[in-house]
Amino acid sequence: MVDIAARTDRLDAYLDERGLEAVWFARPNGFAWLTGGDNVVDGDATTGVAAAGYDGGGLRVITDDIEADRLAAEELPDAFAVESFPWYADSLAGAVADRSPAPAAADFDVPGFETVDGSRLRQPLTDDDVERYRELGREAAAAVETVCRNLEPEDPEYEVAAGIDISLASRDVDTPVVLVGGAERAGTYRHFTPTDASLGDYALVSVTAERAGLYASLTRTVAFDAPDWFEERHRAAARVEATALRATEAAAAGALAGGSGGDDRDAPDTAGDVFEAVQAAYDAVGFPDEWEQHHQGGAAGFAGREWIATPDGDEPVRRPMGYAWNPTVRGTKSEDTHLVASDLTERLTKTGRWPTHEAEPVDVAGIDAEPVELSAPVIR
Repeated sequence: MVDIAARTDRLDAYLDERGLEAVWFARPNGFAWLTGGDNVVDGDATTGVAAAGYDGGGLRVITDDIEADRLAAEELPDAFAVESFPWYADSLAGAVADRSPAPAAADFDVPGFETVDGSRLRQPLTDDDVERYRELGREAAAAVETVCRNLEPEDPEYEVAAGIDISLASRDVDTPVVLVGGAERAGTYRHFTPTDASLGDYALVSVTAERAGLYASLTRTVAFDAPDWFEERHRAAARVEATALRATEAAAAGALAGGSGGDDRDAPDTAGDVFEAVQAAYDAVGFPDEWEQHHQGGAAGFAGREWIATPDGDEPVRRPMGYAWNPTVRGTKSEDTHLVASDLTERLTKTGRWPTHEAEPVDVAGIDAEPVELSAPVIR
């Protein structure tokens, strides 16, 4: 169950700041953040079949009369009053516009409403978010690793992807992203969407898993007959991930050297400050241009990435928050989702049954030089 009081405290502050009477969420991750429930029927739709709202005095869900009873019985806490409209008589946006106090904001297109940036409201994570995130991380890692332990060189990529979908679905986890690259395609492309090609000498499996609005990302590598360059490149990518993680810790404390926190150590630094450390790490490990070939990841939580770090990114680095850094060096990738809190950094996507190695961050001023335990390739 979500911490409703923590949600409404943030929303009260948002309404006061913006001079609004109500705020509404119909995008699936916004709806899940506020309610803990699922408003998705059509997975291709950008908005769900219901909108959850808060008007300072109460919590409401508006949906059509096809969905109202099911949502009330199966998806929503008792704190939410459910209102329905005839499916043939109106649209969700129209029903919200008619029934909401104004002025108001929404995360979907409602005539006359402002647009709310749900990502800023969802950060940082609450204690109940963290506990559910731990469960998701364990389940996602268990599902992916179960499949990866049984891979063979002749397996087609799309069969591996299907196995991961099934393994995650059996744990009530969705799979918005499943990438499976055999040796030929993983060495050519950064996004290796599955084909009928066989895995060959090694495989990269990259997955983003979602449950109850939370997202966790991880990559697992299985090598059957790895190329000579493989270990060097994977180690380089792992050192970049370790550097990004240590820089995230420092940035969240406002202590990253050269960061925007300056003398105010209670102020978080930014995504751009962490990105500078990532660029320095690529240079230090001997692959200075590789960061240009793929995004490096960023904050995770109620989106696969709440933000992706860029050279000029001004998003604040907060804690407690999930972070999924995913550096690549051609043909290799290092990626897990970590929780960064004030008192600990924890790898969420772990089972304790997959090999790990210690990756040493590169020397960047202001960050902790302590090695980070990261997922290692399985050598078969």
